[in-house]
Amino acid sequence: MGQACEYANSNIGYVKNQTNKALSMHDLKMTKFYTYKALTALEKSKKQIKECGCEYATDSMIENIEYLKNATRATSISGARILLNKALDYTHESLEAIANHDEHGSIYGSNSLAMNVTKTEKKASYNEGLVDQQKIRAKIDEALLKYKHSLEKVINTVDCAEARLFAQRIYENCEQELLKPKLSEGKKYYNLKTKEITAKALQSLGECNQLSK
Repeated sequence: MGQACEYANSNIGYVKNQTNKALSMHDLKMTKFYTYKALTALEKSKKQIKECGCEYATDSMIENIEYLKNATRATSISGARILLNKALDYTHESLEAIANHDEHGSIYGSNSLAMNVTKTEKKASYNEGLVDQQKIRAKIDEALLKYKHSLEKVINTVDCAEARLFAQRIYENCEQELLKPKLSEGKKYYNLKTKEITAKALQSLGECNQLSK
């Protein structure tokens, strides 16, 4: 593990501890206090995680930040805990990804998808590229099953307006990501499928009063 990854691993370990503290609290204000500490630490760790170069960890960090942000806006401890538990899942994924960084490539940023970037990639056969894309999409589909189940749990447990606001933010984020001109094929697929899952969730929620700002 390189030094940059060691720094990232240490910082994410701190995020994990603060998230666990938030989950252990029985007062919403204290829950949010430790959630803010976890969120602030993760925001400050972006540079180290980027320098580590592990896209698995980077993608998990992005999802983690979103769940932590929404946990700070929760109106109940039960709602906050659902979001915090999901954030903790992504923290564990980041730690595992960094630990195995030298043994894997990127799910979303695989060079095999960018067939025209380098001379070496240009020599790759169409069939090889197709097989690699199928493998990547299969891994993304598997990961998104967890997201789908988590989103369903939020919808069934959290206040309608809060759940809708949470899902709407994810949907809008996917829209913005898909507008980026240089998005890799893997990330395009990931955001497209996430958007589809979230759209169905929003449809199932229907209309409900939005949380007051």
